[in-house]
Amino acid sequence: MSLSEPALLSLTEIAQAIAKKRISSREATQSCLDRLNFWQPRLNAFMSIEADQALADAATADAELAQGRNRGVLHGVPLAHKDMYYEEGHVVTCGSSIRRHWVATSTSTALQRLKDAGTIRTGSLQMAEFAYGPTGHNAHFGPVRNPWGFDHITGGSSSGSGAAVAARLSFAALGSDTGGSIRMPAHFCGVTGLKTTVGRVSRAGAMPLSQSLDTVGPLARTAQDCALLLSLMAGADPEDPTCVHGELPDYNAATREPIAGLRIGIPAAFYVDELDAEVERALDQTIATLKREGASIVSVELPDQRLLTAACQLVLAVEAAAFHKRWMAERPQDYSPQVLMRLQNGLAVPGVSYLEAMRWRGPALAAFLAAIANVDAVLAPVAPVAAPTIVESDVGNSRDAEAVIQRLTRFTRPVNYLGLPSLAIPVGFTRIGLPVGMQIIGRPFAEAMLLRIGAAFQRATDFHAKVPKLP
Repeated sequence: MSLSEPALLSLTEIAQAIAKKRISSREATQSCLDRLNFWQPRLNAFMSIEADQALADAATADAELAQGRNRGVLHGVPLAHKDMYYEEGHVVTCGSSIRRHWVATSTSTALQRLKDAGTIRTGSLQMAEFAYGPTGHNAHFGPVRNPWGFDHITGGSSSGSGAAVAARLSFAALGSDTGGSIRMPAHFCGVTGLKTTVGRVSRAGAMPLSQSLDTVGPLARTAQDCALLLSLMAGADPEDPTCVHGELPDYNAATREPIAGLRIGIPAAFYVDELDAEVERALDQTIATLKREGASIVSVELPDQRLLTAACQLVLAVEAAAFHKRWMAERPQDYSPQVLMRLQNGLAVPGVSYLEAMRWRGPALAAFLAAIANVDAVLAPVAPVAAPTIVESDVGNSRDAEAVIQRLTRFTRPVNYLGLPSLAIPVGFTRIGLPVGMQIIGRPFAEAMLLRIGAAFQRATDFHAKVPKLP
């Protein structure tokens, strides 16, 4: 573990270093802020930077530790999160003009649990407008740029989270995943992102997009870091009745287990169709690594995933429109044209179609689980390509942008519709240096298995440890 630049350490490493007083919270915070000074003008990853308050809070954390008071396993660790997690007394824009000056009067459960573990706030992170965009574009605050190539997208809607974690501006960040919004930034930016099972982590105090699809989860450097964050956030919450009760697995212990003897399924179709050559090569290399670690690789025949993608889009459109109906009527001019159009499309979906899509989720999940009954998890690309350019995916300025976007999201939406967990991990780079990620998909509430596989892969490789450099 190198202590010369604390911001380059993983979340787990910095937490241990602060607890052992090898690094102070102030040193860790200053290191992140120093990198912010260089990277933020290029990336546009942060919505707000609260340097003075962060340094003051870090000094308080150091004083508490010196007095023998440790608030938790993340005592004094500086973090920033997607600007849709309400924190009392702070402006939470949700990436929008409508909430540009809105001050939260309560704190989200997920964020509060991390604060209770000792974290301090360095600011808030950029995102797509109202989390309704998969690329990282934002008409109000500008696009977030990819640390590995400034002309390329980060993925969305957790765009700032992906960029900030990749550039080592924050040790981890909360994102949200409704149609792929954690996994796509993880894939495009070369970090690890966990899309949790619906009901695993409380959504109370997180801006809603789609009430039946939204999930809360982390982006971080490693599967081990994601396990640490999940262990702090997961569990029942009286503020969110959709959260499940019951004993939680030991996510941290799962990351130390080998994968020898596990069976990992590779889809025979859909997820392996029409892949870019470099993504296909990365998939083959990932399979080879997992085999070397002792896992068995088998082919699995999944139900038609195209139908799941279509159903997810329908449900998302209707539920997002329902949430935004009043603002669309009263303040349509305050939306960007693309987001307003997507929301208005949701109003045109017949109620019968929505109900049919909702009723089909149970049978569709049962069919999917039957198809993977003989494997421990499924491995698939997050997207068929590495990050396209910002221009190529700009709906307002590129004729082919909509087709580009549809291609980007086709591998993520089935997981959201079924409510399953999925862990995105970096597995390689293209010839021009853009990251490539794979997702490990599991059964409901099987996050521990996904983290186990992801951590084993990361012990055998170093893609997650690569750091982008300023040109």
